[in-house]
Amino acid sequence: MSKLLKGILDKIFNTNQNQKLSESEVKSISQEEVEALVEARLREHAATIEQTLEDKVNSAVQSKDKEDYSLSQKQIDFAIALIEKTKEFQLDVDPAILTVKDLNKLIAFNRFKNKGILVNLVKKGILKKN
Repeated sequence: MSKLLKGILDKIFNTNQNQKLSESEVKSISQEEVEALVEARLREHAATIEQTLEDKVNSAVQSKDKEDYSLSQKQIDFAIALIEKTKEFQLDVDPAILTVKDLNKLIAFNRFKNKGILVNLVKKGILKKN
């Protein structure tokens, strides 16, 4: 048993000695090389961060576009009824193009009678004057 243990210990110690490299075999890296490597990694990291920021901005812009939902047929009928109540304006586009924002503006006009709301819808091309 002691021979087996001695053999194992010899193998362990001999492999450790063989794995140690002499100083001449060790490649030294200069300070400039280290700085160049670090600088390259920092630039790579900054580019990655910039790309993720662009992705977040693009996804935020796309999610804003998704807020313009189309109207259901019942909502379209309601919007047309609100436009007919104005008597001065008429729908200038296909009713299927109307959005929830447009409907909300028409509802706000009906409630507050603010002509500026209708003027903005005319500028947007949704309504036209009779």
